[in-house]
Amino acid sequence: MVIAPRGRWAAGIRPRNFTWVVKDRLAVSERPGGFSRNHRKVRRQEEIVWLKVNGFTMVVSLLESPHNLHAYDEQQLRWSHRPLGGQFERSGSLALLYRDLGSWLAEDGAVLIHAEEMDDLVAGVAAGYLLWSGRVPSAPHSIAAIELLTRRQLGPSGREVVATAAAIKPLAASS
Repeated sequence: MVIAPRGRWAAGIRPRNFTWVVKDRLAVSERPGGFSRNHRKVRRQEEIVWLKVNGFTMVVSLLESPHNLHAYDEQQLRWSHRPLGGQFERSGSLALLYRDLGSWLAEDGAVLIHAEEMDDLVAGVAAGYLLWSGRVPSAPHSIAAIELLTRRQLGPSGREVVATAAAIKPLAASS
C-alpha cells in the first residue's frame, strides 16, 4: 500500500529564484536542489515534487554537464538537456531550443528552464524566447520584460543571447 505524503511538505518546495515568464506556462529558476556546493538531494527531490504538483511536464537544463537529470527520470518528469556552447554554436542550438520550446508549450503543462544559477544565460534564453516567439515586438522590449519579471538587470552575456535570438527569428519564421 502506497501512503501519500501529508502535511506542508506534500506539495514540495518552490525552486529558488523561481519566476514565471509566461504565467502558468513557462518559468525559470536555478537548478532544483541548489547550485554547486549548496546542492542538496533532499531539496532537489522536494523541488521536483513542487514542479509536478504545480503542473510542470518538462524541465529544460542548460547546464553544460548532465548533472541530476536522473532525478527527473526518478520522478517521472520529462527533461531535455540543452547546453549552450559558444557564440558559433549558439545560433543553431538556440533555434532548435526555441522550436522545441514552442512545441512543449503547445502541449498541456508548464515548462521550467534552469541552469546552475538563475543567471544571465537563463534570463537571456527566456528573453530571447519572448522575442523569437513574437510575444514581444523587439529585443529592447524582451530585455525590459525579463528584467522586470526577474527583478535583475540583464548583463552582456544575456543580451548576447537576445541578439542571437533576434538574428535567428527570420530563420525560425520560415521553417
